[in-house]
Amino acid sequence: MDVVSPALPNLLPSNKLSLKTKRQIQLPPRFLKQCPKTPTAKPISSNPGTGTTSDILRLMDSLSIPIPPDIYASLIKECTLSRHSVRALQLHNHIRHRRIKLSLPLLNRLLLMHVSCGHLEIARQVFDQMFLRDFNSWAIMIVACLQAGDSEQAISYFVLMERCSSLFKFPAWIITCLLKSCVLTKNMELGKQVHGQLLKLGVIDDLSLSGSLINFYGNFKCLDDANVVFNQSSRRNTVTWTAKMVNSCRENQFHKVFDDFTEMGRQGIKKNSFTFSSVLKACAGMDDEGMSGRQVHAIAIKLGLECEAFVQCGLIDMYGKCGLVRDAEKAFKVAGDERNIACWNAMIMGYVHNKLCIQAIKLLYGMKEAGLEVQESLINDVRIACGNRELEHGKHS
Repeated sequence: MDVVSPALPNLLPSNKLSLKTKRQIQLPPRFLKQCPKTPTAKPISSNPGTGTTSDILRLMDSLSIPIPPDIYASLIKECTLSRHSVRALQLHNHIRHRRIKLSLPLLNRLLLMHVSCGHLEIARQVFDQMFLRDFNSWAIMIVACLQAGDSEQAISYFVLMERCSSLFKFPAWIITCLLKSCVLTKNMELGKQVHGQLLKLGVIDDLSLSGSLINFYGNFKCLDDANVVFNQSSRRNTVTWTAKMVNSCRENQFHKVFDDFTEMGRQGIKKNSFTFSSVLKACAGMDDEGMSGRQVHAIAIKLGLECEAFVQCGLIDMYGKCGLVRDAEKAFKVAGDERNIACWNAMIMGYVHNKLCIQAIKLLYGMKEAGLEVQESLINDVRIACGNRELEHGKHS
């Protein structure tokens, strides 16, 4: 069924009105695959050599050539991928002024185009004026609101969508988005209701849902509930084990984290960089002179994960907190040119933790020389630990 494209006023940018959100929204690539397909021609290039979107539309209008849906689909897709704000607005204006009838799949792509370009308010207007909506329509708006920081609105959209369809029909990833919104808005009650519905529908054994629920309860410090979800899962993978370890680490149950890490190895569960990051945080809090941390380091080397950014940072932080400065320095050097700001921060704080003020100050200025942005909070930490005199000396040395 075709519907008339929503008529939106004031689509062109002006000096008085900003139509963009604070940042462009990075929607998951799945939307380009999951949105119902429309007939598409070969993508039309809008580089200076072949003409812009407005040039193409103006040419076809001047020749009185009706623009077929596949051309609109191609132009919408191009604006979505390029995130070209002005061209997206020009294209929508053209559709609006000519009262072009767009099918539901094309309207969904129009929504996706606007949120990709940062026009969340326009996307909301388009959505509100749609006579027909399917799952993709709702999902685009839910994810857009969540990534724009409007978790309350994301929840509102989900509740409205749920009235139109059974929860069973929703893919697991949209439930994950809802649970994340519940955490951000501190809405534990809604999250529990979702958990109850999942139990009722018998879909709780989905691995991604189990991991999301464990994370959800962990963020509310309900470890008993999180462990119930974990124990009731007939299948467990890297995500569920790591989520359990993150919860235990958050509650300073460091030995429990290490035991779970060891059990993962016994069961042959694959470990990733996030798993190592969690267990290394736990090792940093264990009073065993870095023995457990060295074991984890050896396993990371064996699995070829030592050079992963999260693992490198975790190793530097762990060795620094365990008083093993030389080992921290070795891990820092191994990172080489790949070391990120977190690695620099961890090494500097490792020096501070071990009262090696001169080394901390030297590395702080080395960080500046490397062209990296030094956070004021890091400078303050070094200043408090080492005193202003040393920092002043460092400025003139």
